[in-house]
Amino acid sequence: MTANQRGSLFMVAAMAGFAVEDMFIKSAAKAMPLGQVLALMGALGILWFALQSRRVGEPAFPAALRSRTMLVRSSFEMVGRLFYSLAIALTPISVASAILQATPLVVVAGAALIFGERVGLWRWALTALGFAGVLVILRPGLEGFDAMAILAVIGLLGFAGRDLATRAAPPALSNAQLGVAGFAVLGLSGLIILGVQGGPVLPDALPLAKALAAAAFGILGYSYLTRAMRTGEVSAVTPFRYTRLLFALLVGVVVFGERPDLTTLIGSAMIVGCGVLILTRR
Repeated sequence: MTANQRGSLFMVAAMAGFAVEDMFIKSAAKAMPLGQVLALMGALGILWFALQSRRVGEPAFPAALRSRTMLVRSSFEMVGRLFYSLAIALTPISVASAILQATPLVVVAGAALIFGERVGLWRWALTALGFAGVLVILRPGLEGFDAMAILAVIGLLGFAGRDLATRAAPPALSNAQLGVAGFAVLGLSGLIILGVQGGPVLPDALPLAKALAAAAFGILGYSYLTRAMRTGEVSAVTPFRYTRLLFALLVGVVVFGERPDLTTLIGSAMIVGCGVLILTRR
């Protein structure tokens, strides 16, 4: 297999891991506070990536993590984590995941406006059409509009801001150190939600096992994502991020009994199609 083929398989595995992570978060949050689930996941993720950092002789919490750029990155990631997690728990997982797929479109627009990257008319048109796909899913002002879906939109804006801030992150930071930072933000987000929800509870064995499984698949997804980006060419590997939507649709239908309507499927196709074209054409 070529490096691009291996990288693409790693990316597909990462997206499957993230979809299963979302499934366990949504399921566990039905029996224990969502904030408690996220806080537990954050603690386990920090432990795992800190051990990975120590294994190669690097500090888990270097001074660079406290730089201004990283604080901005962490702030955006907290917004993304908070609102996307709420979207998973309170809305159909297929809808939340479909909206999240518009993140690369926001990144393209942000790169042009913030970093001055050249974005031709063709890519601007695709970006606008992709945003129209988000509106198709949301259907504001029409019957079937779910205000809770706005949570996913705010989440995608947070993740897009995180991705843009990552471009300016100190290059000396390893993926394991960024993993520590990411899961620290996840844990802090959980504590914030938990404070609003009224504090932790003593969970039964099954929801606790689901929360642990969510952490395991989240760590697995992040690890495979890192391998994917290091194995193949970015332009060849990145479009396979959109397989996450396919896995989310499968999870939503099989596990939660969701039945995405035609409008949601059309909007999803618009987002994915425009995103793939933007990533693969110049």
